[in-house]
Amino acid sequence: MNKKIVVSILAISILTSIQLAHAQKPAKVPRIGMLFTGTASPPSARTEAFRKGLRDLGYIEGKNIILEWRFAEGKLDRLPDLAAELVRLPVDIIVTATNPAITAAKNATKTIPIIMALSGNPVAVGHVASLARPGGNITGFSTLAPEISGKRLELLKEILRKVSRVGVLWNPRNRDMVLRMEEAKVAAKALNVKLQSVEARATGDFDGAFSTLTSERPEALLTFADPLTRGHQQRIVDFTLNSRLPAMYEFKDWVDVGGLVSYGPDDQDNFRRAAIYVDKILKGTKPGDLPVEQPMRFELMINLKTAKAIGLTIPPNVLARADKVIK
Repeated sequence: MNKKIVVSILAISILTSIQLAHAQKPAKVPRIGMLFTGTASPPSARTEAFRKGLRDLGYIEGKNIILEWRFAEGKLDRLPDLAAELVRLPVDIIVTATNPAITAAKNATKTIPIIMALSGNPVAVGHVASLARPGGNITGFSTLAPEISGKRLELLKEILRKVSRVGVLWNPRNRDMVLRMEEAKVAAKALNVKLQSVEARATGDFDGAFSTLTSERPEALLTFADPLTRGHQQRIVDFTLNSRLPAMYEFKDWVDVGGLVSYGPDDQDNFRRAAIYVDKILKGTKPGDLPVEQPMRFELMINLKTAKAIGLTIPPNVLARADKVIK
């Protein structure tokens, strides 16, 4: 009888020790993979907005969340290897942006949740089944970029009332850009504007693209933002300034560095909201059950310093609608 009591006490002690050890085991710190086409330095306003979004939700980098950053440094062929590296770690979620990086993440995993901080038309390119019910392991935020290409042309028409020829600087290797071009063609026809396609498929194409714009001299320029053109952002802006060529861009950071005008969604807000989706997924929500959200607002930004430099007067009715004006 005494032996049975001793065995029972020992068993209870062992179970108690196991339970205490389990209770004292530190909680797993979630690891978030960050996959981008650009460079790590300097930190972009977008990535800083994401970090702030995490802090607002109580996440402290290095303490209760780990961010694994991977940058392709503009070399898109590196993206598949970088995505595979994040999957091997493994990470709990991958946050990414732009079609090439999203595609690389999608090809690397069918199980790890992927959050698109920026995607032009994720349904058309096949990333998700629908905006409302994306299904699978991908969700995030759409910029609705193809649908607003027409609005950008309308604004150019308001700024330059007699404009009839608009150059379009774009990368046809990017499916998102192809969709934007298709939309722009429809809008151009309705506005009685002729589009002049100027393609840049690789870094070495920009000299030729600038030469074409110089020789054929369209009255304005529309630039589609993808990893390639973003990688040459300052070069493109400087060219338009030196050529006194009025140019419309998609995001406000182009105007911050000297571009004339931009119209588009607040891309930094998309990154901040991506942090909310990270929080939801870490708390158990399936990515396929989170709708792909569309932009909440669009911003018109105008650089009057640039307008003056190229000898252009912005009509008062357009200026009055601007969300931000650089003077």
